[in-house]
Amino acid sequence: MEWQEISGGWVLIPRQPIGILHFLGGAFVASAPQISYRWLLEQLGKAGYVVIATPFINTLDHLAIARYVLNRFESILDRLQGNAVLPSRYLPIYGIGHSMGCKLHLLIGSLFSVERAGNIFISFNNYPANRSIPFVEQLKDTISVEFSPTPEETQELVAESYQIRRNLLIRFKNDEIDQTLILNPILERRFPQMVSCLKLPGNHLTPLGQELNWQIGEIFTPVDAIAQWVQQGFSRDLKGLKQEILWWLNPLVRKGKKFENNYSEG
Repeated sequence: MEWQEISGGWVLIPRQPIGILHFLGGAFVASAPQISYRWLLEQLGKAGYVVIATPFINTLDHLAIARYVLNRFESILDRLQGNAVLPSRYLPIYGIGHSMGCKLHLLIGSLFSVERAGNIFISFNNYPANRSIPFVEQLKDTISVEFSPTPEETQELVAESYQIRRNLLIRFKNDEIDQTLILNPILERRFPQMVSCLKLPGNHLTPLGQELNWQIGEIFTPVDAIAQWVQQGFSRDLKGLKQEILWWLNPLVRKGKKFENNYSEG
């Protein structure tokens, strides 16, 4: 299974697909999701999910970005279906976003008519421009710089118009810029009992992690010990994230299985 560039997006197609994931990454790493999120996305592909990752360049107009990535996704899907690359049977479609990608999926689910079996929001972030873009704070007295829609407008829009009923929210224990706890009650009020919220080990960059292959020399040194410790921590957090996503996508897989680490809901 190899990455394919199709109609401006990056696609993974397993041999026997069981679902489709539309992935959107964070603001400063979204231009190459097939690289920055490679390990996580490839693991989801190996589990049987078609991964369609649509790159984007961040601007102040988040609505325009949401419209663009949705158009790219639908063009790719139409091409895959038209060329009979995907099976003719129904495949559920899920949105999955990290950081700013969460906001884009919220806008898509609030403003456009889309069919989604559910959405997954990882490390939701909806800060204003002066907290999100370097040096903007220094310009606030000379020019007005803000995202469109603003964070407040986004929250109001989701509260009034968001249409995707089933949702998974994931935040990490060491993530200081996560705003999942703001989003959770908004979605709960809109769709009671349909929102799951998890707090997992890791930080804001955990979804970007890659498995490292640290080569130990003939003599085991303190540097080797530190490298192995760091590698094990990243690997454990990343694998835990992957497992929780797969369990939520297909709850029947979780039945009767235990994962080696404990992850708490919160």
